[in-house]
Amino acid sequence: MPVLVHGLPAGCRGAAARLYWQAFGGKLGVVMGPEDRALAYLERVIREDHALAVLDDDGALLGLAGFKTPQGAFADGGMADLAAVYGRWGALWRGACLRLMQCDVDNVRFLVDGLCVERALRGRGIGTALIGALCDEARARGYTQVRLDVIDTNWRARALYERLGFAAIRSTSLGPLRLLFGFSRAVTMVRDLP
Repeated sequence: MPVLVHGLPAGCRGAAARLYWQAFGGKLGVVMGPEDRALAYLERVIREDHALAVLDDDGALLGLAGFKTPQGAFADGGMADLAAVYGRWGALWRGACLRLMQCDVDNVRFLVDGLCVERALRGRGIGTALIGALCDEARARGYTQVRLDVIDTNWRARALYERLGFAAIRSTSLGPLRLLFGFSRAVTMVRDLP
């Protein structure tokens, strides 16, 4: 029976990097690829203390949710991390592209920094459980709202978020960056916490 845990358990960094890449590699591939380097980078920068995880009985990772706080984010690397994996020049252009996509920490709302569920297990309640746990985490930290961004082509995720009480408050065009990231718009969604 799946169990939800706070933090990313020891030994799950590689699985978390693969799961994150499975979910977001389509939009990050041009900038963060090739896949082997993207996985190395993610494994290097993942913050276990900024995650919630769902594990099976054997401890295998089934899903995860990352979040941002003023102290950092789930996938929180800097130029030194980029350079260690991609080299100096690779770090420079990738860092510039990623800075264009990053949103600052929202001090009013609790920010979700990615939600991923193993492809074969989607539709079984894992994403719903992770959203519930994110809302609980937000309440425990004193927030009254949770915020996330979903890309315009991820209609399935957006439908889940709407079903769980999130409402779109803004849609932002990527303009020419759509050629790098493979989507045209990001929709910001917010859920009030009772």
